[in-house]
Amino acid sequence: MSSLTLSTWVIVPKRNNCSFNVKLYINRFKFAIKILEFWKKSYKIKGMVRQVIKFGQVSENRKARFAYSIEDTIEAGISLTGAEIKSVRYGLVSIVDGFVQRRGDNLFLAGVEIQKLPTANRVVNFDERRQRQLLLHRNQINRMIGKLQEKGATIVPLKLYFNNRGKLKVLLGIGYGKNKVDKRETIKQREWERSKSRLMKG
Repeated sequence: MSSLTLSTWVIVPKRNNCSFNVKLYINRFKFAIKILEFWKKSYKIKGMVRQVIKFGQVSENRKARFAYSIEDTIEAGISLTGAEIKSVRYGLVSIVDGFVQRRGDNLFLAGVEIQKLPTANRVVNFDERRQRQLLLHRNQINRMIGKLQEKGATIVPLKLYFNNRGKLKVLLGIGYGKNKVDKRETIKQREWERSKSRLMKG
């Protein structure tokens, strides 16, 4: 319904026996207000204006490189529903607590939270923290299962992004837990990088 049609439909109700139908006018006006509120909510999520992400990074797990020594990375796809993809495109996802688990002969991404869109239909319902299957070739799955069997090894999501073809991908890091000394070295390295960046800018 166009804006012209909507305004005409609201402002000029039908006349009944040459008398103005006030009740019909009020009902139509209330309905028009609801439509406008829905359009407004479609562009505002939790009080913040969010743009639809078509390409590029959606979420990053900076904590992973601090807590783990990442030795190798691999790109994987994720099995998601249409409603989950839509939420991800609005940036309503966190991978900070994510990790990879083995279930039988497949790998699943656990601990990742995908929030429901506030404007979504009530019929649209999914578990925000459910385990989601990773899409990989069989040889990649077997290699990662082998890594998970090593002592102290873990696989965590580093980045979530849409590639150049608009496909959702996750960059997984194969790493080992750092001790306190390693973490202190990581902090020193970060501080040095920041200082170097300031000096170059100044």
